[in-house]
Amino acid sequence: MAAFSRRCAIRPVPWDVLGVVALGGALGAVLRHGISVLLPHRGFPWATLLTNVAGCLAIGVLMYVITELVQAHRLVRPFVGIGVLGGFTTLSTYVVEGLGLAERAPALAALYLVGSVFACLGAVLLGLLGSRSVAESLRRR
Repeated sequence: MAAFSRRCAIRPVPWDVLGVVALGGALGAVLRHGISVLLPHRGFPWATLLTNVAGCLAIGVLMYVITELVQAHRLVRPFVGIGVLGGFTTLSTYVVEGLGLAERAPALAALYLVGSVFACLGAVLLGLLGSRSVAESLRRR
């Protein structure tokens, strides 16, 4: 039991990491708000769907780039991955809008909720594989 408690002890997070996550989160939230202003909710949550799919595509690209292509600074992943993309994408709005849609159009809500999950997973995969493909074709040149 003592080994388990040592392994699972909560370690303090360095202030620089907290700072870049907070800064990135604020930036991502402002970007998400901008998209919601450009695409107002008119019966279907297009802005949330677009935001989440675009954010998932970006996380696929980011993870490939910083794990396979470059030696990134230790604050890049917390800033971009957790901060910007975490603030940009939104699970809570997805759920709230899905529930609101379910009250008006249950079948459309089910399609939106399930389709969003598959679209986002596909976007991560597309970002990862697309980045790999681009990198490999550039290497061959």
